[in-house]
Parts: sequence; structure tokens; C-alpha cells
Amino acid sequence: MKSKTLLNALTAGLFTVALVGVAPAFAQHASQPAAPATQPAVQPSGKDKEHHEGKQKKDGEHKKDAAQTKGDAAQVGQPAPAFKLTGIDGKEVSLADFKGKVVVLEWFNPSCPFILKHHKINSTFNDLHKKYEGKDVVMLAINSGKEGNQGSGKEVNEKAAKEFKIAYPILLDAKGDVGKAYGAKTTPHCFVIDKNGVLAYSGAIDDDKSPETPGKTNYVAKAVDELLAGSSVSTSTTKPYGCAVKY
Repeated sequence: MKSKTLLNALTAGLFTVALVGVAPAFAQHASQPAAPATQPAVQPSGKDKEHHEGKQKKDGEHKKDAAQTKGDAAQVGQPAPAFKLTGIDGKEVSLADFKGKVVVLEWFNPSCPFILKHHKINSTFNDLHKKYEGKDVVMLAINSGKEGNQGSGKEVNEKAAKEFKIAYPILLDAKGDVGKAYGAKTTPHCFVIDKNGVLAYSGAIDDDKSPETPGKTNYVAKAVDELLAGSSVSTSTTKPYGCAVKY
């Protein structure tokens, strides 16, 4: 009986020792976090996919449109962009009205110091108008200032026309479509269109960009004289100076 009891005690002791040895290893294994399952990249599907692809296409179209707009400005040697605008007198003026004539365009802003230079301090543009009067030459001033911006609006330009004694039309291009079509950057940025409707000159009025003194060479007059003489324009482009057009 004593032998059986002793055997049972020894057996119980050995089992306890085995449990004590196994427990730490089991606990260590249990404490380690399970490896996260690999998640596949989420791909848009259905309406989400259509929206994603549509956005990419739309963004691409916007970039393409911007690039086209940048390169769509009128180029010397190419047909001048057609336009139809209303003057401060309420009359509608179209470029097509002057087919067979040389047309001079002056981008205009009565509040710009460089417009004052050529209209108030000096009479550069009025002198041009008088010089070519009756010689199949038309002069037009275009104000592409957005409504509310400096120098914009009918009343402001009516007042300027009287003060500067401008005898040719001042056309309002408040949306800026015509200015952008020509690539007009400054006031005054000038353009000369030949009798066939082709842009023959683009640039500054003259060769002096100071705020008061007129230049020795009037590029617009030179271009018009050459066209009237049946010659090509020798200086077809120059860098315009003045105030930025207030689009």
C-alpha cells in the first residue's frame, strides 16, 4: 500500500514539473501577434472606376485646352482673328467691315501711364490717324479690361475719348476674347493688318519705352507706309511695352 502511494506521488510530481516547463513556452507563443494578412491593392470598380477615369480624362483635357489656348494667339503672316465688338458710341464694329483696307489696332486703357504718354503728353496716335486719313487706313482702339478693373467701362472711356480728342472708335472687349485671340499683352500693344486680312505687324508703337518720351522710330507708321507702298513689312514683330492688359 505504501509503495502504491509513493508511486502515485512521484507520478504527480513529474507531471507538475512537465507543466511548469511547458507553460512559459506556450505563453511566449501565445503573446506573439499574428502576421497580418496581405491586402491586395484596392482597385476602383463600377461607378468609382468611371469617376476616377472620368476625372483623369477631364484633367488631361484641361491641360490640353490650356496648351492650345497658349498657342492660339494671332501670328504674323497668318489671317488676323475676326471680331465684332461694340464701341462706346453703341455702334457695332466688325473687322470684316474693313476688307481691302489696312487696319491698325491699339490696345487701350485710359488709366495706363503709357496710354497717357501717347494720348495726353504726346499725340502719337492722333498724329497717325491724321496722317493716314483718306488713305484706306482704319484705326481702332480696343479696351479688353474686365468690368470693374482699372480703365474699364463705357463712361470712363467716353470721358477719355473727349479728353484725348480721339476721332476713331474705342471698342469694348470686357470678356477679353478678342484681346486673348490676338495675344494682346500691354497697353498699348499694336497690331497692323494688311488689305488681305493678314496680320503684318505685332508689337510696340515705337522704340522708346520710357513713360514720357516718344521713340525715334514709330514701328506702326513704318509698317503701314511699307504696306501702302506694296512692300512687305521689314520689322514685323517687336516686344510690346506698357501696362498689362487688365483681363
